[in-house]
Amino acid sequence: MSGHSKWANIKHRKGAQDKKRAKQFTRAIKDITVAVKEGGGADPEANPALRNAIANAKGVNMPKDTIERAIKKASGADADNYETVTFEGYGPNGIAFFIECTTDNTNRTVASVRSIFSKNGGSLGTNGSLEFLFDRKGVFTIERENFEMPLEELELQLIEGGAEDFEESDEFITIYTDFTNFGKMAETLENLNIEVKNSELQRIPTNTNELPLEDAKKIMKLVDKFEEDDDVQNVFYNLEITDELAEALDEED
Repeated sequence: MSGHSKWANIKHRKGAQDKKRAKQFTRAIKDITVAVKEGGGADPEANPALRNAIANAKGVNMPKDTIERAIKKASGADADNYETVTFEGYGPNGIAFFIECTTDNTNRTVASVRSIFSKNGGSLGTNGSLEFLFDRKGVFTIERENFEMPLEELELQLIEGGAEDFEESDEFITIYTDFTNFGKMAETLENLNIEVKNSELQRIPTNTNELPLEDAKKIMKLVDKFEEDDDVQNVFYNLEITDELAEALDEED
């Protein structure tokens, strides 16, 4: 998992450095709306999906009143109707992409995703054609300052909750589970009274492809173009994030 963990951590770190606050808020509001509509109502105590969406909204520093307005609107008669759609395709140099969108206009989203692929040397594939290249994992990020017990003891409890792997940095602990254990891990952390910085289902590549630096930077620019689209929630890809590429991305941020 170490290579997978590195890929996911770079993705998380890049997301943490993202200055496009409005886009982060848009994503969070969509997640709240879908959670209220599909997860069982506007009461977070009775709706685990909504609790998770609220936690993620707080993780991008969304104000409490904005979160409350989003929940109220989502539970009203004039709520936006979103659906989740996914796309698969190839970028330049055979890099595989899996894109998750939340949209109120599927035709618009299909046209936009196809256009981004075609204008940047890629091609949109058929659904299911590339899914096997990614493992679906639950990924939870917690801050070290949010728990007091020894790390070894915490890890033992988290393993009982379904943890498969851990990645550590100076500030964060990242926990990986099989996607089927996502709810179980969320409940485990809740029972331990550990606040989660971010939790999501990610599609982590089973194998990654390394490219020369300039080619790899072009792939990351394509990732940025997808992420700039308002309908796109998550972009996954099987590019190897080398140390050289990570340093180059840090310099650009």
